[in-house]
Amino acid sequence: MTAVVRPPERSVQLPFFVYGTLRPGEVNHRLFLRGRTASEEPALLPDAALYDGPGYPYAVHRPGPGIVGELITAAPGTYGELLVALDLLEEYEGPGRPGNVYDRMVREVLRPDGSRTPAWVYLASPLLARELRTSGTELPGGDWLNRG
Repeated sequence: MTAVVRPPERSVQLPFFVYGTLRPGEVNHRLFLRGRTASEEPALLPDAALYDGPGYPYAVHRPGPGIVGELITAAPGTYGELLVALDLLEEYEGPGRPGNVYDRMVREVLRPDGSRTPAWVYLASPLLARELRTSGTELPGGDWLNRG
């Protein structure tokens, strides 16, 4: 079972788990992350499924093996601007807001060595997640880069 972690204090700068167009080599990585990261490493978000969207994926909480992505750590001095830029890109207006396409949540992410770390993850908003579970197209293997 994946732990949903309590939101951090404002001063805590968590890494971001990215799983779609923000991954290295994808268009939004070039637009939003290039020059703003201190590190990028492979990671896995347990208990999540990946669904195809209109040119980008949606992650949805669901028990299972999880989805593949990268753990992105902001470069010194870029965290605040990066957080704002990613919230805008992901159409996240704040906790529980009805206009959210994604909700930004703290979830535990697995590194390749098996260690766990809390990270920001953008998951499909509850209404959208419900629709995806009933009529969405799940991406087998949970890897956007291997969508075929």
